[in-house]
Amino acid sequence: MASVLPSACRAQAALSVTAGPRSFLALRPLQQKLARSYATASPPDQPITKPANGRRRTAFTDKLNVGPSFADFVGGNRDSAPLDPEEAYELKTALVGPEGRKKQITRLPPWLKTPIPDGDSYKKIRNDLRGLKLHTVCEEARCPNISECWGGGKKSQATATIMLMGDTCTRGCRFCSVKTSNKPPPLDPHEPENTAEALARWGLGYVVLTSVDRDDLADGGARHFAETVMRIKQKNSSIIVECLTGDYGGDLDMVALVARSGLDVYAHNVETVEALSPQVRDRRANFQQSLRVLRAAKEAKPGLITKTSLMLGLGETEEQVWDALRQIRASNVDVVTFGQYMRPTKRHMAVTEYIHPKVFDAWKQRALDMGFLYCASGPLVRSSYKAGEAFIENVLKKRRAVNPQGELKNTPELEKSTA
Repeated sequence: MASVLPSACRAQAALSVTAGPRSFLALRPLQQKLARSYATASPPDQPITKPANGRRRTAFTDKLNVGPSFADFVGGNRDSAPLDPEEAYELKTALVGPEGRKKQITRLPPWLKTPIPDGDSYKKIRNDLRGLKLHTVCEEARCPNISECWGGGKKSQATATIMLMGDTCTRGCRFCSVKTSNKPPPLDPHEPENTAEALARWGLGYVVLTSVDRDDLADGGARHFAETVMRIKQKNSSIIVECLTGDYGGDLDMVALVARSGLDVYAHNVETVEALSPQVRDRRANFQQSLRVLRAAKEAKPGLITKTSLMLGLGETEEQVWDALRQIRASNVDVVTFGQYMRPTKRHMAVTEYIHPKVFDAWKQRALDMGFLYCASGPLVRSSYKAGEAFIENVLKKRRAVNPQGELKNTPELEKSTA
């Protein structure tokens, strides 16, 4: 606004001097209405009149004249007013584009808007990743939290979730923006060492690794994943490693291989409720197979914390979410997260509903009441989101203090002491 308003004022002053009082009055509606309205329907056509100064009014001028006043625009009165419940939960849409080619888009509610990524920490992490030819799920999946995680803050360390085995997935889930191909490039043999080097350079205490699915490989990339974890631990044995893995085509031996590689948290996402899984996920993935992966990881190393995530806003019902939670808890999963599905591009599934933050709070409490060790729940929460890292880190440190092998079982006393 700083660069626009002075020039607008200068233009107004010049016109008021040269055109006389009559043309100044003709321009007053333009001065008072500088922004377009948020209506989803096109405004009625306005008659084109010829102002006193002889200049022909343009269509752009007519569109400006049907918008809110300049005082409304500056004061934010239209956007700041509280919404009634029905309006707050409504899926907002708007028509955008030139006449004859307008298209309807969905507007984000205010609680889903995030800052544009910037800052020294953000740039340093981005440059380190480029230099070592590493990928992150933060960028590839267009995560809305990238500004917060990469930027860090006064009370939090900057983090990034490294995505192993390239930037191209062999699966095509309908919610995910990662590139897909039946024949992605071969694995980079230097990636495990480069990843360990980058993490050692950042000096982090908690890191998250994930990967694309590689159905083109006999082991699904499990050995590559395990080698990366081992290299990281060799450089820093105290670092806590969380791995968000694929299902390795249902090969539970490969799941066990990764689970025993030295990681501390084994995460695998069910993504959505069981009833919607065929419409949301690639046909090679399903809800029950994901539960088998989580159970196999815990059986391979009982001291592991296991974790999964659910997206909301895809059209699921409350009872379906309850059913998913019951099955997840019965599979001895420790941590569950809830986040809002956000459509990455127009080629992906549309959002059915934007879930209000209070609903996310309710699901968090329900999950804790069911016995989950921890639950992160909110519109911008993602499975690799750092909101739960401090809690999990404290749990693991206390376990290590009691038993270096991390075999201490969850107890109410432990949970209470780390809350």
